[in-house]
Amino acid sequence: MNLAEILGRALGEAVIAMPDDLEQALRKARENETGELARMHLKAILDNIELARTDRVPVCEDTGIQTVFLDAGRDFPLLGELLAAIPEAVEKATKTGPLRPNTVDPFTGMNHGDNLGPGAPAINLTIVEGDGAAIHLLPKGGGSEQLSALWMLTPADGIKGLKREVLSHVQKAGGRPCPPVIIGLGIGGSADTCMKLAKRSLLRQLGSRNPDPNAAALEEELLESVNSLGVGPMGMGGKTTALAVNVEFAPRHPATFPVGLAMQCWCHRHVTIKLDRNGKAVP
Repeated sequence: MNLAEILGRALGEAVIAMPDDLEQALRKARENETGELARMHLKAILDNIELARTDRVPVCEDTGIQTVFLDAGRDFPLLGELLAAIPEAVEKATKTGPLRPNTVDPFTGMNHGDNLGPGAPAINLTIVEGDGAAIHLLPKGGGSEQLSALWMLTPADGIKGLKREVLSHVQKAGGRPCPPVIIGLGIGGSADTCMKLAKRSLLRQLGSRNPDPNAAALEEELLESVNSLGVGPMGMGGKTTALAVNVEFAPRHPATFPVGLAMQCWCHRHVTIKLDRNGKAVP
């Protein structure tokens, strides 16, 4: 099996079978809910996950625009081949299923038909130590993506301003991003850096904490505050508006305080494939 076939299969599986940590988080949320309507919505979500797995169909019909985070070792000899295999895998998974063709021309609205086009799929390359590679595939739907946000705050706004903007944004979003959501926050860097950090943070295991104590404390505080808003599953009220808040950060300029927010719906599809130096998949 070549690289495109390995990635294509993984991408197809990602939109069908939800990660274990997500399913466990949803089950825990249902146990903690006391309202009947909230429990009913969470049961419907869990039933949908089981049906998709059993019938081998996408969990959601919107299989998203594909985002790829590629961590390639500086001694990985197949980087060029892998970069070529990623769009090939996306095209195959679209033409043979189960991906829906979602990329359209921003001027004409015409569908590309293959989930490709200029800059698609988006590949975020990071060079790391080693001679292998890790490919993180993130099929992210348009509903949650539409609720992403960027705030160019001032240093005077700081963390207090960040909390204010996040809570206001989640409250106004209501049920549109299909809660319970996962909220990715990127703090610092530049406008583009913080948005990439926010989206990459969605790849973390649910329930994990940033190793930095300040970031971890902010994650815990915001998760509690977001869930106290009462938006609830599918925006119909309840204790569980978010399953997680994940924070990543980078140094900022003294005159800026950029904050990026990547909103992810309950249908949190993602998969990681690790390759050795020969391009073979490894656990």
